[in-house]
Amino acid sequence: MHCDLPPPSVAAPDLLAGPTPAIANRQRPSWTPPARDGVSASRLVLEPGPWSSLADFLTARLRSGIDWNARMARGDVMDAQGRALCADAPCTPGLVLWYWRSLPPETRVPFELVLLHCDAHLVVVDKPHFLAAVPGGRYLQETVLVRLKRLLGNDDLVALHRLDRETAGVLLFSAQPATRNDYHALLREQRMHKVYEAVAPWRGDLALPLTARHRLQELPGARHLPVQVVAGAPNVQTRVELMRPLGQQDAAGKPALAQYRLTPLTGRRHQLRAQLNALGLPIVGDRIYPTLWPEPAADAPPDYTQPLQLLARELSFTDPLSGAPRRFVSARQLALTEGD
Repeated sequence: MHCDLPPPSVAAPDLLAGPTPAIANRQRPSWTPPARDGVSASRLVLEPGPWSSLADFLTARLRSGIDWNARMARGDVMDAQGRALCADAPCTPGLVLWYWRSLPPETRVPFELVLLHCDAHLVVVDKPHFLAAVPGGRYLQETVLVRLKRLLGNDDLVALHRLDRETAGVLLFSAQPATRNDYHALLREQRMHKVYEAVAPWRGDLALPLTARHRLQELPGARHLPVQVVAGAPNVQTRVELMRPLGQQDAAGKPALAQYRLTPLTGRRHQLRAQLNALGLPIVGDRIYPTLWPEPAADAPPDYTQPLQLLARELSFTDPLSGAPRRFVSARQLALTEGD
């Protein structure tokens, strides 16, 4: 697919007859270092504290086990003007630091993303299971964002929303800063129509379709733990529809599983997974709901045999720049629905 993207770190011309005032009045962010092998630099501001040197601050502030003296000797830490900083440099609170994350070699996820759309403002992919959307935790190179930056040569790419590493389907990226907020506003103002599909237990006693309303709460500092369904005014809503029972049967001869269509009316972390679990419909292959599985050891071989049966099937919206309708559909199929 041809992709008409601007060069890295260069503002792209608007594809319309002329830029809207909102686009024309925006300023590009301050200087950032170029990406290295698809990995963008991370920004950190030096905090007040008992640090005797920059290396001491970085050792205390970031992941343990990093030899900051060696990395800074290679010029891997810069200030806001792009000057390499020495490990023994004095600490000045407020100093802006740029550095590149570095992780041990990652096992390549043996599944490919599919490019659905690409222009100067928007990139859309069909994400496979097991590939993280953006760098975080133990995943850096093996992420959609880094693969896309390498593929398209555009360091300005930013994910407009997130899909869990375990979830497959349609994922949107902004291709340039000038129009990023126009697309972010679609999500922020709930003007983007999302459709998901899931495989979960069949419940004959559950009257469908229904609109599930719950209140979800995250524990402070627990980004990798389940969200809690708590009492109180609902803050999430999802339309749940039965698509079809699947062929597997339980001991009583009734369908054991079914395929569901999910239309979230709000967007919060783990919303679909937590809401379906609260309805007694935990998604097949879910390692968090209803029971949190232990995290595999860092040196354990990856297991790709039990993908989460959740797919972001469709995204549709009115393009904020052109006013044209947009609709992007995943071509992937959930494993438990194939051949059924």
